[in-house]
Amino acid sequence: MVRTQIQLPEEQYRRLRRWARRLGVSLAEAVRRCVSERLSVDETAPTREDLMRSALAVCGKYSDRERPSRIAVNHDRHLAEAYRR
Repeated sequence: MVRTQIQLPEEQYRRLRRWARRLGVSLAEAVRRCVSERLSVDETAPTREDLMRSALAVCGKYSDRERPSRIAVNHDRHLAEAYRR
């Protein structure tokens, strides 16, 4: 294990200490759990490149033969939805 030192704002420290007490773990263990949780979320989240690739994959893919597509008109909304995923 590597020893490290961090500084936290007072409120964050108090909240972390309270949470550690509720769990019955040390402050160091609470920090390790927080870091582990955050890293696991980041590892499974799609990258910006993945999101861009997904958004570009649908370009020109859908059409309505009876009337023009509204995709271009609503482009920004559709792109924002793709980035939220």
